[in-house]
Amino acid sequence: MSDEAHFPAEQSGPQAAARIPQPHGDGRRPQGAERAPRPRPQKAQRLVILRKRSDFLAANRGTRIPTPGFVLLVRNRDDGDDALRVGFTVTKKIGNAVVRNRMKRRFRELARELMPAGGVTGADFVMIGRSGGIERDFGLLRQDLAKALDKARR
Repeated sequence: MSDEAHFPAEQSGPQAAARIPQPHGDGRRPQGAERAPRPRPQKAQRLVILRKRSDFLAANRGTRIPTPGFVLLVRNRDDGDDALRVGFTVTKKIGNAVVRNRMKRRFRELARELMPAGGVTGADFVMIGRSGGIERDFGLLRQDLAKALDKARR
């Protein structure tokens, strides 16, 4: 006698459906052309980051505005482009890479916050970190940058 004779021919209970591959993507969000762009409350002025050494050297020939936490270099480009360009530099004298990167992150946040409203359009700005800016309170750095930008506008 065969073992198969003892198995019932009918299946017991409901079984899970076979797996059918689905298209990639998140099913909870519309895909492709269905999604409309987000409305923006106002056109924000975009900051362009300086990367070339020649831009930093050109900014060095501009106005220097010293503050306790940094030195702000300002140079009007006079090239017809209204974009604000900003660069950040912190020398190895200030500290190791962790300290220098922390200062540059703080500078970037200050620039994002204050430059579009208070900066001179069509100018290059370079923020050079000073040793006094390492542990300086962020609110004081914000005030320093606001004062420096005010001086640059004059």
